[in-house]
Amino acid sequence: MTGMSGENFDDVIFEDGAPAPVENPDLSGHDQAEATLKQAFESGRLAHAWLLSGPEGIGKATLAYRFARYVLANGGTDAGQGLFGDSLEEPSDSLYVAPDNPVFRRVASGGHSDLKAVVRTVNEKTGKLRGEIVVDDVRSVGDFFHHTAGEGGWRVVVVDCADEMNTNAANALLKVLEEPPPRGLLLLVSHNPGRLLPTIRSRCRKLALHPLAEESVASLINAHRPDLEGADVSVLAHLADGSPGRALALADVGGLDLYRDMIGLLETLPSLDVASLHAFGGKLGKTGAEEAFHTASGLLQWWLARLILVASGGPRQGDDNLGGGEGALMQRLGMAASLDRWFEVWEKINRLLIKTDPINLSRKQVVLNVFLTLQNAVRP
Repeated sequence: MTGMSGENFDDVIFEDGAPAPVENPDLSGHDQAEATLKQAFESGRLAHAWLLSGPEGIGKATLAYRFARYVLANGGTDAGQGLFGDSLEEPSDSLYVAPDNPVFRRVASGGHSDLKAVVRTVNEKTGKLRGEIVVDDVRSVGDFFHHTAGEGGWRVVVVDCADEMNTNAANALLKVLEEPPPRGLLLLVSHNPGRLLPTIRSRCRKLALHPLAEESVASLINAHRPDLEGADVSVLAHLADGSPGRALALADVGGLDLYRDMIGLLETLPSLDVASLHAFGGKLGKTGAEEAFHTASGLLQWWLARLILVASGGPRQGDDNLGGGEGALMQRLGMAASLDRWFEVWEKINRLLIKTDPINLSRKQVVLNVFLTLQNAVRP
């Protein structure tokens, strides 16, 4: 695709109707961030680099491409008009560009010569997607910015996700930031800006995006997965922690069933249902179930974090949203061991889950060990 590199976009590419960020005309819950970008652009003093940060799946990449389209459609040579007359037809308080706009279509197809996406690419030797953004992916940014804009306006680069750059790639990007080109815009999407070089962070204007309200997440789930029942939507919205991307990803990979299986086991503590535990471990340990294992691991870590909050005297979590007296379950288990003990359990389980893939542990055995650790923690 001309002007684009790779096919990995932040916030998940969903299979059930929700468009990838580069194709998504809509954005929910980030009106203030949108207004900040629009005001900066229209002021004529737009910072050359922006760091869009926040949790995964909340719309950072969607905002980055939304802003890129707006700049490309309104930053041409003739007072807000591109070379091919691609500006917005009507003034707007948002960065919205209609899907039938030529700029939108070219950006979505990867055919806009003044937009470049830097993402993880496929390793030609292995045929697999790399686990990081490598230096060759970033070196091309300098060449891209040194060329004259093909449509007489801005050149825009989206790095998604900047956290995935290796050291050499980060240093290559830093060189671009140290000598920003005129009418060049660099948008860095970051889930964890603390992982970036301080010198990169210092050269960007920072814009932090926040998790969406639970009702907003539920509304987006309904829009993209109308097949889901109301009770399932409520649970997904609660599990999502303000991230529509997380909610839809869980729905796509069977996360609800895994979560309910996990809760069913937790409810049997301190006397574990051994048969159900072995069945659960077998489901996650079988060949081809790697994604299910990682999904279940993330859900368990999410649940334990909230259990520790309860054990520390924090608020009970979401009986109404999760149903089945789950808040009471957290309260019961949280009171069954000291806070120090729960921190020990948290650290032990996290270490075990992190080591599973690197040293090729049996996933079923890991699941068994995790629940036995929980059982030992709450036994009288």
